[in-house]
Amino acid sequence: MDISPALKAANAAREFLSNRIQEIPQLAIILGTGLGNLGEDIETSDSIAYDEIPNFPISTVESHSGRLLVGTLSGVPVLAMQGRVHLYEGYSAQEVTLPVRVLSSLGIKSLIISNAAGGMNPLFRRGDIMMITDHINLQGANPLEGPNVDEWGPRFPDMSEPYDRALRDLTESSALELGVRLVQGVYVAVTGPNLETKAEYRFLRAIGGDAVGMSTVPEVIVARHMDMRVLAFSVITDECFPDALKPVSIEDVLAAAASAEPDLRRLISNVVTSV
Repeated sequence: MDISPALKAANAAREFLSNRIQEIPQLAIILGTGLGNLGEDIETSDSIAYDEIPNFPISTVESHSGRLLVGTLSGVPVLAMQGRVHLYEGYSAQEVTLPVRVLSSLGIKSLIISNAAGGMNPLFRRGDIMMITDHINLQGANPLEGPNVDEWGPRFPDMSEPYDRALRDLTESSALELGVRLVQGVYVAVTGPNLETKAEYRFLRAIGGDAVGMSTVPEVIVARHMDMRVLAFSVITDECFPDALKPVSIEDVLAAAASAEPDLRRLISNVVTSV
């Protein structure tokens, strides 16, 4: 994407949503694989299909319904993306992150992201909720490649703290208050869509990964490029221990996400009241 097409695409979507949404909130949420039912907790005033929004990428993946919800969560105004797109669907990193560009351009200041991931830390168990403390990008793509758009952010954005410390502290306190088991760790982003081999899991664990997935990092890079605060969660949907590795199906992933969803819904609903 050259500068002009990138700006044109984002501005067209922003203009459409500015005319559609009466009051832009400060907070947005991206609901990932198997976690779309979090949208049920939002008192929705409008639901906008992605194919209505100019230039918005359309998800081709099961469990990603592809709607932008406008409403309130725990009384707090929010926008919620019910589903996302991924590099493995054939989209570029710039296309994957266009929704985040648009959200920031609308005036969103904070972003909460959820995903499903495989757990590599031996202390993690299927159904755990992991708060992401840092990440490793092994996707071979970066949404900041190409000419920089200065009005979006600097050419070389700092990534020393991609996940906001204050939001993480708030979440840790909320989890203790609610009695929700919350683990923390480093998320490794790969392209997918295949799951990893035993040797790959050993490698990813050796370089510092606690969980591995196929999303989130491009959105986080763009959010930080545009100076948004970020909080992110992975639901651990399978245990990726090389010496005891078992085949995993999408049905297994969705079932694990569903088992964790009630606690994640409670946690996010509590956190947003203080963001």
